[in-house]
Amino acid sequence: MRTLARLSLLALLLSATAARAEAKFGFVDLQRAIREVDEGKSATAVLKKDFDEKQKVIDQKKAEFDKLKTEFDKQALVMADQAKKDKAAELDRKAMELQQLFVQLQKDLSQREGEVMRGIVDKMTGVIREIAEADGFTMVFERNDAGIVYAPQSLDLTNELVRKYNARFGAGSKAGGQAKKAEPAKPAAGKK
Repeated sequence: MRTLARLSLLALLLSATAARAEAKFGFVDLQRAIREVDEGKSATAVLKKDFDEKQKVIDQKKAEFDKLKTEFDKQALVMADQAKKDKAAELDRKAMELQQLFVQLQKDLSQREGEVMRGIVDKMTGVIREIAEADGFTMVFERNDAGIVYAPQSLDLTNELVRKYNARFGAGSKAGGQAKKAEPAKPAAGKK
């Protein structure tokens, strides 16, 4: 009985070793690829512009709050107790509004980034699949998610991903050009 179990285990180990010998693995650094593809650069620029606009709103509201707080601090010594309590309550309310605005703007930016990047990553996944199938890769891992500490540079498919993605979806590609041509021209205001 033991001999049969050992033979079964040996057969299992040999088949697993043979399967591993045929397996071919690669990896990509999606974060780097997103930063390097033309569409990712454009998306990052748009997201930065959105962030800067929202940051201006926050900075303006914070400056207004700081001004009110400074005025309150100067006048607090000569204010009646009830007036001081009322003004302090108003400042607390404004501080809470400022915090809520900050949280909402952060949420909006995060949601917008997720939407934009999800589209790029979805397209990249298709390109990665094509590269893997063409080159015989069994699996392709995401460098950061897989926790890859070391892998030979020859298994890094990121440069090929960026090149193929830009060729297919970049500003100068046929697909990118056709998408722009497919949109109907908007008539000027007042003209038909």
